[in-house]
Amino acid sequence: MTTETSTGSLPWPSLLVLGTATFTMVTAEMLPTAVLPQMSAGLGVAESRTGLLVSVWAAVVVVASFPLVRLVSGRDRRSVIAAALVVLAASSLATSLAPSYGVTVGARLLGAAAVGLLWASANAHVADLVPDRLLARSVAVVLGGATLGMVLGTPLASLVTDAVGWRAAFAGLGVLTLVVAVLVRSVVARRPELAPGSGGDGAADVRAGSGPAAGPAGPGPMITVTVLVGVLLVGHYGAYTYVTRIVEAPAAALPGGMSALLLVFGLASALGVVLAGQFGARTAPALALSAAGTALALLGLVAVDVHPALGAAVVVAWGVASGALPPLAQTLILRLGGPSRRETAGALIPVVFNGGIAVGAAAASLVVADAGAGALPVPAAVLVGATAVALWVGARPWSRPGTAGHAGDGVAAQPSSAEV
Repeated sequence: MTTETSTGSLPWPSLLVLGTATFTMVTAEMLPTAVLPQMSAGLGVAESRTGLLVSVWAAVVVVASFPLVRLVSGRDRRSVIAAALVVLAASSLATSLAPSYGVTVGARLLGAAAVGLLWASANAHVADLVPDRLLARSVAVVLGGATLGMVLGTPLASLVTDAVGWRAAFAGLGVLTLVVAVLVRSVVARRPELAPGSGGDGAADVRAGSGPAAGPAGPGPMITVTVLVGVLLVGHYGAYTYVTRIVEAPAAALPGGMSALLLVFGLASALGVVLAGQFGARTAPALALSAAGTALALLGLVAVDVHPALGAAVVVAWGVASGALPPLAQTLILRLGGPSRRETAGALIPVVFNGGIAVGAAAASLVVADAGAGALPVPAAVLVGATAVALWVGARPWSRPGTAGHAGDGVAAQPSSAEV
């Protein structure tokens, strides 16, 4: 283990570079939404077809993650991450030069496959770099980059597009991604079993700082949590897909309108990510509470028209509670997978998140077509609330010694809660 983690501090250079990588990944995924009118006009297609570039991206991530992870199994993850970033950069640069919609789709498919591998490899590498008591904080730091991609990446791309065109926005992202690929190879630490002087004994590092060396009793808990998180995300993202319709009334009463309210939601989500990193080994109950908070906020959306201040407060609560979901869910899945199933756990994460987004948006569109956007909050809240109950019921067994090979939550080999 590196000196930083063995002394109890985070490996900040590695985490910040990996966080920058997630920034580029999320920005690349959402960029077409930021440049939708200009990109559609430039390619000569309807905006609906340009919007499909985002949903197709999510579908490719779901399909490609596991095969690609198996293909590169056993390789130095820094090399895998750097190579995938180079492919992502090539995708962005190809999009910036694409003469037609068909070429753009091909470039996006390439980038989506690279991002599926990137998410899986980055998740697994973070878990390798730090002891279990620092895992929640480390995941939160890396996901902070993804949150900034949502909060700052797309608005910046929109500004670049207004100034010099949508193709320049994609080209700039491609150059930035290449820079990050170089930083990954030069700054990010190797996983312990590949570090000089480790003697290749990854298990020794696990025993020393990352929890019990024994693997988990079985994949059941990891799979159960993954399924519950997927259902939760269907409810959350189903409502979020139509957030601009649901919160029209309070947004209209605020300075800056909808843009300001969405910025508030993004900043609240960033706060949720920060708070998620403070739970240390108590990830399982924290995830259940975050899900419960999200359900209550979704239910509160039915009252956003009562008063603008109430509507804004509900949006803030929704942002904080839902912002904590990704880091807590990722941390718990990685813990339950343990070192013996780290690659599988890492691949499950992008699959379940992109699958939740795709299914949630599709299900919500059916509800909206039948009953309007105002009908979304209640079923979304019920769905998320049901998963919160299930997560709470499972929190105790998922926190017992031996449940997860990577120390579960608060096993005897770990520091006490006071130390985290």
